[in-house]
Amino acid sequence: MSSQQLPLIDLSAASGGPRERAALHAQLHSAARDVGFFQLTGHGVTPEETARLTRAMREFFALPEADRLAISNLTSPHFRGYTRIGDEHTAGSRDWRDQLDIGAERPARVPRPDEPAYRWLEGPNQWPAALPELRTVALAWIDRLSGVARRLLHELIAAIGAPPDFYDDAFGDDPHLHLKLVRYPGRAPDGADQGVGAHKDYGFLTLLLQDDIGGLQVERSDGRFHEVPPLPGAFVVNLGELLEVATNGYLKATNHRVVSPPGERERFSVPFFYNPRLDARIEPLPFPHARQAPGATQDPANPLFAEYGRNALKGWLRAHPEVARRHHADLLEPVAAPVG
Repeated sequence: MSSQQLPLIDLSAASGGPRERAALHAQLHSAARDVGFFQLTGHGVTPEETARLTRAMREFFALPEADRLAISNLTSPHFRGYTRIGDEHTAGSRDWRDQLDIGAERPARVPRPDEPAYRWLEGPNQWPAALPELRTVALAWIDRLSGVARRLLHELIAAIGAPPDFYDDAFGDDPHLHLKLVRYPGRAPDGADQGVGAHKDYGFLTLLLQDDIGGLQVERSDGRFHEVPPLPGAFVVNLGELLEVATNGYLKATNHRVVSPPGERERFSVPFFYNPRLDARIEPLPFPHARQAPGATQDPANPLFAEYGRNALKGWLRAHPEVARRHHADLLEPVAAPVG
């Protein structure tokens, strides 16, 4: 695959004068509309903060398998915990990676009969007993990146001429934040190179910390997947489907995938997903270019719903079929038509 560098955005310009902010907004507008992906610098996250997280992540994956399996997500109806290599699926095919899924730390939730099933997604994380410091480091990272993502979302919305705080209520006091610690252990024994298959994220924004190995590929306007060369100190940012729907297709959620590194070479990455409350209904964004919007992508195999939680639950049930069969067999019905 070819390499076609993503737009580079310096978020520190948001603290500058009118000229710097205008240039930032022009860059954000173009990147979000034309590509849906960009590299973000000037975010304020320090190398020391990043080093603490990456060190803890590598220590986790270096634990004996028994320690990792002790917090398997197969024991969690909330889809929290460790996923073995090959147990997550994208578009029906297995992803050759293992990972730890972490969210906001909340009490276990069992939905009442009158509550929506997506309330299952609220619950406690699972932490390795052999690495107690991981909890502190991971939750601090969630808090840190939440601030970056909130600031970035405000600037992005302002860049297209909409009220910057339009979606603040959708996030409220309990946004559905999500962090993954991911290891790609090289190619599968059968030679397949699907680290994670082509997909779009279904929230608002994703901020990805990747190491120096590479493998992330983004679909561009030519229909080809292009490599995203790692850029030290930068987050790779992509827009999720909710922003595409909110702007009726004016902003772009883009297919992306990860190709496994060759041989047994490991790759590590940390995606952070900035998502609204589970019960948030995503209202159309009022902005002056709305009449130029081409309409959101329509995919019968992936209908989008008015409530964010319904989209999130649909994704988890598909991505983790064994967890779904074990804990949520009653939810494994054909997907209904979207509402709202």
